[in-house]
Amino acid sequence: MDVQQRLGGLLEITESRICLHCLGRHFVDLVEGPGNRLRGEKLQKEFSLKLSGPCMICGDVFDRIDEAAGMVKERVDELGLEYSSVLVGTRLPPEMVELDDEIRKRLGIKTEGLKRDLNRELGKRVVKLLGCSAEFEDPDLVVMVDFRGDIRVWIQINPLFLEGRYRKLVRGIPQTRWPCRKCRGRGCERCNYTGKMYPTSVEELIAGPILEASQGRDARFHGSGREDVDVRMLGTGRPFVLEIREPRVRNLDPESLEEEVNRRAHGMVEVEGLRFSTRKRKVELKDSSQSRYKVYRALVELDGDVTDEDLERLGSLDIIRQRTPVRVSHRRADRVRERRVLEISWNWLDGCLELIIKGEGGLYIKELISGDSGRTEPSVSSVLGVPARCVALDVLEVGDEPSEKD
Repeated sequence: MDVQQRLGGLLEITESRICLHCLGRHFVDLVEGPGNRLRGEKLQKEFSLKLSGPCMICGDVFDRIDEAAGMVKERVDELGLEYSSVLVGTRLPPEMVELDDEIRKRLGIKTEGLKRDLNRELGKRVVKLLGCSAEFEDPDLVVMVDFRGDIRVWIQINPLFLEGRYRKLVRGIPQTRWPCRKCRGRGCERCNYTGKMYPTSVEELIAGPILEASQGRDARFHGSGREDVDVRMLGTGRPFVLEIREPRVRNLDPESLEEEVNRRAHGMVEVEGLRFSTRKRKVELKDSSQSRYKVYRALVELDGDVTDEDLERLGSLDIIRQRTPVRVSHRRADRVRERRVLEISWNWLDGCLELIIKGEGGLYIKELISGDSGRTEPSVSSVLGVPARCVALDVLEVGDEPSEKD
């Protein structure tokens, strides 16, 4: 089908009630031009077309672009947002989109659809007004404009992500905010009306200053695994990503924020390497938690005497079968998991056995030591032949690479 044949069919279907945008859009594969409207103007001039309106296909929606873009600018300015990128989308009456698809089907062509054309043209206008760039993967703002009736505008403020590593230098604080078990966060006598099981958490200590600086609505903390409340996180620290939802301020200085977090944490938590991150990185961090090796330092009390020969048998610990520990059975599925001890060394310290254990992610160290009443096999207790109990535990390292046995 040549230009004239397609043009005749299109004008017959639309009864010549078609705008220049929709006209040009149906000839993108046959007529050169820098845009659909200019392509339509070229066709109108070349074939002396007499067009009328309103456009049967789009209802002259392209004439409303300037008004819509102005409303977007006004709304963004009202919110007082910082941003550098935007993605623009639109909503149209479904019958309008269906008619557009049907016309292209009747003409036997696969040119650009109405909505894609409108999104692009409105997007160009919005980007120019806002003075930012278009971003399709991870924009700061997502703008949705509804053309069904009176124009309506929605602004979605996408999260801001930062990542780094944290050290937890004291025992007795959880990684994330822990709602009171009795009142479920509402506040009661048990929690002194705080709604929390513990006064603070790693999440709150890190997120607080950053949330204030970004003027975000709230924060979500994503760690590469987690340590128990009574366990310290030392050494190089644990990787984390902090997600700030609906931030109004994005032009932040991570180095200054890191200093402020550490100052206000008063030695309970330290952060290092704070920098901007992405949603993709958050997913990678969560997915890689089980593949990262961990190095632990455990102080162990033994209920009985052991010899050096007994201790040498600890080197035989390799593949460990662990049924879900009793202490976490209320929140974890009851099943048997296999994990590996990659390295183990020992020493005596103040009457306790000091163990340095390198293990696969997901290995329960306290149960590896005690045996958890037979739910973990083999264990330090079963190998030594005496009851063993972990009295203090520190995480010394969370590895970057997958676990491997040396």
